Amino acid sequence: MLGFLRRRKLRKLRQNSGETLVMHIGDTPERVYPFLKGLIGEARPDVIIHTGDLVDNIKLERRPDLKPAYEAGLRKLARILKGSRAKLYIVPGNEDDPELLRRFFGESVVEPGSIVEICRKTFALGHCWRDVADKEADFKLYGHNFKAIPRGLNAVLGVNFIFLPSGRVVKVDYPVGTDTARGYRLWRGL
Repeated sequence: MLGFLRRRKLRKLRQNSGETLVMHIGDTPERVYPFLKGLIGEARPDVIIHTGDLVDNIKLERRPDLKPAYEAGLRKLARILKGSRAKLYIVPGNEDDPELLRRFFGESVVEPGSIVEICRKTFALGHCWRDVADKEADFKLYGHNFKAIPRGLNAVLGVNFIFLPSGRVVKVDYPVGTDTARGYRLWRGL
């Protein structure tokens, strides 16, 4: 229910604001690609930033033999992201193949720890919180784990939408089951 209300709020803000909209995603298993495609169609972001692990259901770092499946997944996501016509920034994650990322996304690929300026606001871009923690920036975007840092937006916890120049942030939850598709083990207390 909360996700629906946030999406409704996002639509309303988008219609009434006239602001530039930045969408921040990361650690995306293939299972969420249809969700992302729909969300992109709804929100029409001006900029999309992906902070790594683009095909997060395939752990390429541990299973290099799955590179053909990774490439097929990357092709699907590239079609969605490039089809949005948004300005793209892609940060390689530990489960990504940087060479394939450059082949699919070209100049949109930036190194972890890069600083970019969008509408006079600075964004530190990294895959992990360590990539951005010591950077001077208005927003620190990352993913990889559940760590929270000051001025940080973690894409593992949800899709972040940043309105500029106001700096207003709206988080939309990923679909149920996303963490399982990422391969995260859920610990339960007794």
